[in-house]
Amino acid sequence: QVQLQESGPGLVKPSQTLSLTCTVSGASITTNYYFWTWIRQPPGKGLVWVAAIRYDGTTYYSPSLKRRTSISRDTSKNQLTLQLDSVTPEDTAVYYCARLTDLGSVDYWGRGTQVAVSS
Repeated sequence: QVQLQESGPGLVKPSQTLSLTCTVSGASITTNYYFWTWIRQPPGKGLVWVAAIRYDGTTYYSPSLKRRTSISRDTSKNQLTLQLDSVTPEDTAVYYCARLTDLGSVDYWGRGTQVAVSS
């Protein structure tokens, strides 16, 4: 059984950098042909794709967030990390880590971590 567990600070001040970690168990993040992705859901809104990293380390970013976003991985810990720079209250959301198949569907989700951006 694949499990994904997000962790993060909960509260971040505007202009700071948000850093989130996703710890994966039950599967290796280097296994062909999966993508590991971050998706967020702002309050009262739909899901928004943020970034993804492929099994071989190739990264992908939402065009609207690319300038401020960095996704990386630690294969020794089987973890993903998302960094979002210069956050604003509009970055307030539940952030989910998920596994994406090569067909483009999500087959495993984390439970999500709530992030609030506020002074």
